[in-house]
Amino acid sequence: MIPRKTIEELISKHSLLEKDLSSENIDKKLFAEKSKEYSEINEIITDAKKYLSFEKDKIELEKILKDKDSDKEFLKMAEIELNDLETQFEKNEKKLKLFLLPKDEADKKNAIIEIRAGTGGLEASLFASDLFKMYEKVSHKKKWIIELISISRSEAGGLKEVIASIKGNNIYSTLKYESGVHRVQRVPDTETQGRVHTSAATVAVLPEAEEVDLKINDSDLRIDVFRAGGPGGQSVNTTDSAVRITHLPSGISVSQQDEKSQHKNKAKGMKILRSRLYELERKRIDHERSKDRKSKIGTGDRSERIRTYNFPQGRVTDHRINLTLHKLEEFLEGEMFDEMIESLTLRAQEESLSNL
Repeated sequence: MIPRKTIEELISKHSLLEKDLSSENIDKKLFAEKSKEYSEINEIITDAKKYLSFEKDKIELEKILKDKDSDKEFLKMAEIELNDLETQFEKNEKKLKLFLLPKDEADKKNAIIEIRAGTGGLEASLFASDLFKMYEKVSHKKKWIIELISISRSEAGGLKEVIASIKGNNIYSTLKYESGVHRVQRVPDTETQGRVHTSAATVAVLPEAEEVDLKINDSDLRIDVFRAGGPGGQSVNTTDSAVRITHLPSGISVSQQDEKSQHKNKAKGMKILRSRLYELERKRIDHERSKDRKSKIGTGDRSERIRTYNFPQGRVTDHRINLTLHKLEEFLEGEMFDEMIESLTLRAQEESLSNL
């Protein structure tokens, strides 16, 4: 059970926020912040009050049931009411536990998505392209803004690598479970024998870090400039516009050459570097906090096989939650993406609750 004091503090906080927001003297800078906090608590406050009154209501109903002189119909009604009360209590407890779970501040952030072709040669690059198109369609449906940061195409017209930023509301909380190895099983266009091949692409989703999220010292960076090269090594730029930024303490290196301007390439490179360093620090802290518990959902491990897209059987399977959707084409069109994400989110919440 949730400690009574915890619920009482939540109700008290709600009352205090209500009082502050109705005051004419409230700081305008704090108004938006307190309004948001009040709105969040307001969604759960009725459940919190019912949770506190549960024991009292239960005792009263049990007293009625112990009175054998009471009318049978009345006793039956009291029994039904007690069952409903206990069922509602369990629901309220779960909702309150979810609300009280530690919040991941990164959930509200925009995201940087990196997709790289893995094992499977040209077919892997075609699959990486299919995945990127899927995320583009999902973004379009949700009215998110997707912006290319860098892209490297393969000879087959697929993608060796693509990095993009996605902006909108709570982007990272929606896409964070996409990190890992995505595997495809299908007959490549070049396969004359009709044999099914297995290829893979790696997806990494990072919360987009702002400058206020972490400080990067200039002395920790080595910046190299060079001429951007095109396919086959041909020169596409006569100036040293391409930039490679290396963060010396971590060894993380980012290259950017898509823009003709060295300044723009450096800005894009810093955006990627900042997000990678931010995610590295988040994982370090999370590892320290969770040494004694292992989660199968949302580990963000890029080497973990998370999903298989099987074209001959028309199915997509997420191995972390053993969920199979038999509508692969619709999934790649972004039609059933929410169903997958909701299932992953629910399982992650259940794991978090069991670790409380």
